[in-house]
Amino acid sequence: MKTKAQKKEQIETGKEKIGKSETIVFTDFTGLSANELNGFRKLIRELGGVMVVMKKRLLTLALKEKGIEFDAKKLAGQTGVVFSPKNSVETANVVYKFGKTFKSKKIFNILGGFDLNDKRFMDSAEVETLGQLPSREVLLGQLAFMLTVPIKKVLFVLNEKAKQS
Repeated sequence: MKTKAQKKEQIETGKEKIGKSETIVFTDFTGLSANELNGFRKLIRELGGVMVVMKKRLLTLALKEKGIEFDAKKLAGQTGVVFSPKNSVETANVVYKFGKTFKSKKIFNILGGFDLNDKRFMDSAEVETLGQLPSREVLLGQLAFMLTVPIKKVLFVLNEKAKQS
């Protein structure tokens, strides 16, 4: 059992992490081994964030003190909270890829997330959808390719017309 001082300290720590974050993702890690959980924490650290386990009531209080109305008691299971300074797409991508390895065992679930820039809650399906998006570089490459295709076709037609003359 935590003392009142420890609880206050955890709320203050939560508020500090919220202040440094753009995205929060809530996960249920019930069933993960200690090594698997440490591996997940390492991935989040590489992203520049941190994953902590917080009591739902304390998380709700920390969010409320930062002006975010959200009841964390709605979340199922043991709640792991990912605080990330990256945007929601990058954060969701890392969490989704990690969770995908445990999908068949159903021991790691994405419960939802919060985009702090827009002050908007994202349900688990939305976080998973964001996690499936390709990276920014891949999207830019696809866009560049799509823009060159019509130009190549026009050049091909012009070249064929020039051969006929």
